[in-house]
Amino acid sequence: MKTTIKNSRVEEKVSYESSDSKKEESQASLSYETSKDINVPERLINQIIGQEEAVETIKKAAEQRRNVLLIGEPGVGKSMLAKAMAELLPRERLQDILVYPNIEDPNNPLIGTVPAGEGRKIVMNHKNKARAQDEKKNLFMMLIISFILVLGFMVQQFLAAIIAAGIVFLAMQQFRPRKTVMVPKLLVNNEGRQVAPFVDATGAHAGALLGDVRHDPYQSGGLGTPAHERVEAGMIHRANKGVLYIDEIGTMKMKTQQELLTAMQEKKYSITGQSETSSGAMVRSQAVPCDFVLVASGNLQVLEGMHPALRSRIRGYGYEVFMKDSMPDTPENRDKLVQFVAQEVEKDGRIPHFSREAIKEIIREAQRRAGKKDSLTLKLRELGGLVRAAGDIAKSRGAEIVEPEDVVEAKKLSRTLEQQIADRYIVQKKKYSVFKSEGGEVGRVNGLAIIGDRSGIILPIAAEAAPAQSKEEGRIIATGKLGEIAREAVQNVSALIKKYTGTDISNYDIHIQFLQAYDGVEGDSASVSVATAVISALEEIPVDQSVALTGSLSIRGDVLPVGGVTGKIEAAAEAGIKKVLIPASNMGDVMIEKKYEDKIEVVPVETLGDVLEHALIGKGKESLLERMQKISDMVPSIIKKPAMH
Repeated sequence: MKTTIKNSRVEEKVSYESSDSKKEESQASLSYETSKDINVPERLINQIIGQEEAVETIKKAAEQRRNVLLIGEPGVGKSMLAKAMAELLPRERLQDILVYPNIEDPNNPLIGTVPAGEGRKIVMNHKNKARAQDEKKNLFMMLIISFILVLGFMVQQFLAAIIAAGIVFLAMQQFRPRKTVMVPKLLVNNEGRQVAPFVDATGAHAGALLGDVRHDPYQSGGLGTPAHERVEAGMIHRANKGVLYIDEIGTMKMKTQQELLTAMQEKKYSITGQSETSSGAMVRSQAVPCDFVLVASGNLQVLEGMHPALRSRIRGYGYEVFMKDSMPDTPENRDKLVQFVAQEVEKDGRIPHFSREAIKEIIREAQRRAGKKDSLTLKLRELGGLVRAAGDIAKSRGAEIVEPEDVVEAKKLSRTLEQQIADRYIVQKKKYSVFKSEGGEVGRVNGLAIIGDRSGIILPIAAEAAPAQSKEEGRIIATGKLGEIAREAVQNVSALIKKYTGTDISNYDIHIQFLQAYDGVEGDSASVSVATAVISALEEIPVDQSVALTGSLSIRGDVLPVGGVTGKIEAAAEAGIKKVLIPASNMGDVMIEKKYEDKIEVVPVETLGDVLEHALIGKGKESLLERMQKISDMVPSIIKKPAMH
């Protein structure tokens, strides 16, 4: 792959393939032929990859029964940490919870707790007593009916005896005394549980979370169900002495969060009907134990929807943990990914084990998905999807071991929706000439952008300079559904144009269009492309359409690093672009697929001057660059490097 810069200030050749091969030589201290040779830890806490700080926090929290708030990207192991915490909590404290009828106030059922496993025995004992009582009553009724029938036969009043027996039967059924033995209901059963309860309450409504009382349509005539039998435990009660896990907690209603906070503080919470129109709203049980450890999670945006008092409770009586989304690319961490592959195969149970070379291919993909140099991704849920897809492919061809070719094929089958959309986007835009991949054109640049997590697309940008309509000064007018950061980046371009070209843009209205950017544009990674398009339009110098650009610009003209360079380069290669300009500091982040290496040249750039040298073509380019150099030399050195005091 060509990656050479040709300018006066930078003369270097980068070969990240060689550096990657060096890393592969020292890849694994583990000795194995296939993932079957890797021992998978039994405890969940030892299966968590790359989150050492979070693991230590969870261990401390489990020991002291502290609440935890986990913040991080999806798929980095938040729910797995919560399950692991449940394993660490002591089992001997588990309880069964029973709800008993209240003779004095039927709408206020009583609550009792017993050691785990005793609840079912108590219920069965009461049921046996109730059954024996019913049998005695039935026997008494049968004796009376039999006596009436025998008496009727003796006096030869057969029809009258049958009618009398029927009347007695109906009367005794109607007026039979209520049960003297009321069977309690087993509300929470922890019999046979080997670890503390783990209850995932993500997305639960108030009734499921806090408990509810079922509606009784037969409330009169002795046909109604006793109130204690209609009481249903909530997830907070089933999590008693265990872990209650709530993902995306900020999406929960504020009222429900407030009630959850009350349950956390009191460690007990009464159950009542959640619907005001239900007969269950009349029932309110005694306080039910709910001494749980809350593990809440989400991304940073979730914090905005969290009840301030709830977060304060977690922070004051627990820990907040920010999860990592990548880890350093070291031999030790690569060994952890080897363990991860073995774990995924074992958990799935339906796919073959991976060969050593196939695992290396998984590790290479982990490097690519990290999006930055010398790093491995920790978004392991998605990486696990690739493992399973590769296993499915190997199994479909009857193989006993997954090979590297299966992993490569799995990358195509397990593409994200954003990647599939990006591929169609490129084909359609190229078909209808929305962007060009050859020739030169004034004021038009092939920018690059990311949709979703890591899928690159071509972002055509057009600029036009027209005489200013205002007598006071010109304006920069940008269209294309720009976000706040993108709009600010466009405004900053005017300072760079004045500095580098000496052109007074106050005489112009500069129109900038992000072509067919229906989904909007956010971020400042297109500022290099915008500046190039505007300078091309002002100076009427064509831009090479076989070049695509990405990079953020400082107001001093330095090209700053951006994210997603690998996806952007691959998108450019798919679109037929021959050269891509990226920030020099991003070169270590480039991990493109081998099939693209001979298709595209990647050129690192440090300043806007470097960008224009590679992007502009034709008449006027050299004179512009010379003029820019003279203007740059005229800037006093005291401004370039302020004195330090």
